[in-house]
Amino acid sequence: MALRYLLDENARGVLWHAIVRHNASSAEPLDVVCVGDLDELPLASPDPDILRWAEREGRVLVSFDQRTMPAYLIDLLQAGGHLQGMFVIRRRSRIRDVVAWLALAARSGDDDQWRDQVLYIP
Repeated sequence: MALRYLLDENARGVLWHAIVRHNASSAEPLDVVCVGDLDELPLASPDPDILRWAEREGRVLVSFDQRTMPAYLIDLLQAGGHLQGMFVIRRRSRIRDVVAWLALAARSGDDDQWRDQVLYIP
């Protein structure tokens, strides 16, 4: 089964549009939802709420937030929670490289290989 992603609201703009373009031209589209597109996860949702939703839905969180989101993941893990993974996008990454990386990771074969980890991509 391919990974499913949740984009943090700070990744909604240009990354979301690149994913939409990828999905329109790919035989293997990415399964992505965004903070702000769901009633239960509106814009300005607190980071801990975002992580709990991603945990409940089995989604990997994709974010530009290098400062606070990894720390909230530690809090979640210490409280006994788990996350399919967190991919933090490096500041100078090219968006097309990020989309290519997400597509490759989605089909990597082992959905648990990123579990409870923070990876800085690409």
